[in-house]
Amino acid sequence: MTELDASLTSAEVGHFIAGAPRAGTSGRRADVFNPATGAVARTVALADEHEVDAAVRAAAVAFPAWADAPPLRRARVLFKFLELMNRHKSALARAITAEHGKVLTDAEGEVSRAIDVVEFACGIPQLLKGDYTEQVSTGIDNWTMRQPLGVVAGITPFNFPCMVPAWMFPVAIACGNSFVLKPSPIDPSASLLMAQLWREAGLPDGVFSVVQGDKVAVEALIAHPEVRALSFVGSTPIAASIYEAGARHGKRVQALGGAKNHMIVMPDADLEQAVDALVGSAYGSAGERCMAISVAVLVGSAGDAVVARLVERARQLKIKNGMELDAEMGPIVSPAALERIHGYIEDGVRAGAKLLVDGRGHRVPGHEHGFWLGGTLFDRVTPDMRIYREEIFGPVLCCVRVPDFAAAIALVNAHEFANGVSCFTRDGHVAREFARRIEVGMVGVNVPIPVPMAWHGFGGWKRSLFGDMHAYGEEGVRFYTRQKSVMQRWPESIAKGAEFTMPTAR
Repeated sequence: MTELDASLTSAEVGHFIAGAPRAGTSGRRADVFNPATGAVARTVALADEHEVDAAVRAAAVAFPAWADAPPLRRARVLFKFLELMNRHKSALARAITAEHGKVLTDAEGEVSRAIDVVEFACGIPQLLKGDYTEQVSTGIDNWTMRQPLGVVAGITPFNFPCMVPAWMFPVAIACGNSFVLKPSPIDPSASLLMAQLWREAGLPDGVFSVVQGDKVAVEALIAHPEVRALSFVGSTPIAASIYEAGARHGKRVQALGGAKNHMIVMPDADLEQAVDALVGSAYGSAGERCMAISVAVLVGSAGDAVVARLVERARQLKIKNGMELDAEMGPIVSPAALERIHGYIEDGVRAGAKLLVDGRGHRVPGHEHGFWLGGTLFDRVTPDMRIYREEIFGPVLCCVRVPDFAAAIALVNAHEFANGVSCFTRDGHVAREFARRIEVGMVGVNVPIPVPMAWHGFGGWKRSLFGDMHAYGEEGVRFYTRQKSVMQRWPESIAKGAEFTMPTAR
């Protein structure tokens, strides 16, 4: 058993502050479940204001020396961290599946996407280069530089306990900031595993800290005067609240909110491919993805053909403990989430949608107390229904029928969320018009989950993103740094006498 595996057997998940694990002192705890069995696996400490303050102060102490370190020296630490992440990919994936429930292969994919961002951040010496203009005015040169902000924090959700934090901290740390992570208390162990790897990579104490917690910790981070910027991923109501509160406290905020991702299926599409895409993107990770497809927009004659295939496929899903390698879908993350999704299904039935496949009551032999829900499929959903308007965050796919491509575009563009969208077609003109006219931040053409790679950045439009910079990529570098412009000249080039006009290029 490796050190990382051994850490998963501890009775309580604590914090990581100033380069070392730290037990909780607030006296507040929460249960951490194994979703496949329904059993409480361990508890997690919930930080109070004093524990958050300790992490932020340790980060503030570590910041000046880390910011002064040459970017290449910082990159060398990231290269070591990259090596360790690759070496311990399996341990991280097992930790994710044990607490989240997603299938192991999906958890491994999550860790791989996290590693992509670390690898991108290793190029920070190139990414921090500024601009230079000689002789912008007589005897004056002008250049820009990007400098770190200071202590920055990340508040991350349960659905990607490794990948979403890695959208934030590799870039922030590479830029010279110190970082405090507040992960979800539902699946907190991956955050501590990554903290251990940072320490082994040689990151100075305090540059990366973890405070476990709930709303109390979030509010303490927002209010703390040493925290210069906040990154958040979660639901739209909380994203909006954090964005507004952060602005009141004078912080830079990047808050990624909810989604209701549509996939348009045109009549000319390869329908088998389209159905494969819908099944994988709607039911993968039990629909607990901000980029999951939750609405199939079926155009014209595609409707009946696609729905018939979806019914068959939804009933055939292999739903079992995610640790089993043939599993296609695991359990729901928590009993509260399961109850919430049940409520949406009941609401859809009451609203008049046709429930073709009902996942409620699904049981897995040997895991009868787990948080199970089968793939659920609605047809004849209309835009006025709650199951269409709101993010369900579960394995529930809603089919909407529209007569033509124009109606499909209008439907998607009318929704308040604009995170991701996809269109399946063989028609190049349709594909081009779709990409141009759709009002959504991340777009796929015959790609069901168009999550951009590490160097492109992640972010939606409308009420799916609060703030004007996307996550990771060059947008992330801009978020975690601020530009400074320097104009310089030397005494020999300065004319005698006071100057009362702005310097110009004349």
